[in-house]
Amino acid sequence: MALDPQVIQFLVVLIQGFIIATVLMLGFGGLTVVERKLVARFTLRYGPNRVGPYGSLQILADMLKMFFKEEVIPGHVDRLVYLMAPAMSLIPALIAIAVVPIANEPIPLFEVGGTTITLNPWIANINVGILYLLAVGSLGTYGVVLGGWSSNNKYSLLGGLRTSAQMLSYELPMGVALLSVILFAGTLNLNEMVQAQGCFFGVGCALGWGWFIFVPTLTLSFLIYFISALAEAGRAPFDLPETENELIGGFATEYGAMKFGLFFGAEYVHVIVISCIVTTIFLGGWQGPLALQIPMLQPIYFLIKMVVMIFMFIWIRASIPRVRFDKMMRFCWKFLLPLGMVNLAVTALILAILNF
Repeated sequence: MALDPQVIQFLVVLIQGFIIATVLMLGFGGLTVVERKLVARFTLRYGPNRVGPYGSLQILADMLKMFFKEEVIPGHVDRLVYLMAPAMSLIPALIAIAVVPIANEPIPLFEVGGTTITLNPWIANINVGILYLLAVGSLGTYGVVLGGWSSNNKYSLLGGLRTSAQMLSYELPMGVALLSVILFAGTLNLNEMVQAQGCFFGVGCALGWGWFIFVPTLTLSFLIYFISALAEAGRAPFDLPETENELIGGFATEYGAMKFGLFFGAEYVHVIVISCIVTTIFLGGWQGPLALQIPMLQPIYFLIKMVVMIFMFIWIRASIPRVRFDKMMRFCWKFLLPLGMVNLAVTALILAILNF
């Protein structure tokens, strides 16, 4: 009995999604070691250097510690929400990667029962990819907020409240920055957006260098989006939800072992996913010299750009001290959001003049 081609393709997508989620989690583990080594070098230290050659097996030691640490659940917590919160923080970060294309065309693999099995360079190619990213990205807030609330601890609650204020505020300039890109590209589909970055106003199409970051108004959109993404991911200098010198550990104060590890992992997976999104929207995604002529170069270009963006996250952490909470909120509402609105208006005006 021949299998339905749609069923076969659905199974392929499930397997592909599982593999990508596994790679992201392994990337989180490796990134913790890489960040510790890089930050140590920035501050003239060695970093992890005891477990394995040059500390390369530190990831294994950390994983074993997380898995086998005693699971303690305080008696005063709201147990169900307390246990759900870490997963609610991690899952949105994992599923956001679904619409990010790492190459241009599906790759045919083999035939099963007369059906050609293809490997798509994305999980889902939907027409509203940017709206999906904004919607899914905001869901991660719930895990942190509920983790702080369910802990029934004043420090945890303050960390959760800071998170809700910070993430809800910085979603606005992030959305406004993306609106400028949407106006310029004329599409919400991420794959079409990458294809639109092949030429710079009709020039250099063979080089694939028409990245949106080179367009002056979209350069500003990139800066606004990247700063907002730092706040969304809770990365330095906006790591206020768990600032240890004020709130002990913020929303994660009552969490330990693997439950804390999931919160910890959610932050690093967010960093990886945001780097992929920035690469796709502003840095041309898989575009590069001879990318269309040699398709194998496409994922390589994508990976290189993504690694550069991850390095930027780490570099900023090592360079800029944590800001004060009221200054962070003032910066968002009184500077970043108005700047994004003005940039959007200028972009719309320029496009209207060009189209006219």
